[in-house]
Amino acid sequence: QVQLVESGGGLVQAGGSLRLSCKASGNIISVNTMGWFRQTPGNEREFVALMTTFGHTNYTDSVKGRFIVSRDRPRNNVYLQMDSLKPEDTAVYYCYLANGRVGKYWGQGTQVTVSS
Repeated sequence: QVQLVESGGGLVQAGGSLRLSCKASGNIISVNTMGWFRQTPGNEREFVALMTTFGHTNYTDSVKGRFIVSRDRPRNNVYLQMDSLKPEDTAVYYCYLANGRVGKYWGQGTQVTVSS
């Protein structure tokens, strides 16, 4: 059983910052990928950022230069530092784990609201 628990969402003004955290627990495979997706009402969940076990990162174009994904691999934590936030970043953010070949898992989601 794998569980992902997020924290750190909230309300912030445009230009502000938030840091999301996610803790993975359970049967975590040593080689994996963790990251973040987001979803707004009526839209599909979209990729935001990820980091592999080996430290490779990938970002969607709209957040490059503003968001940074990082990991604490021994503790199976993943973080998303979000700076220069824009109203269009408003969404529910979901933590994601691709657990080797075992499966893919999602957190419960945390709301991020950026006011203009």
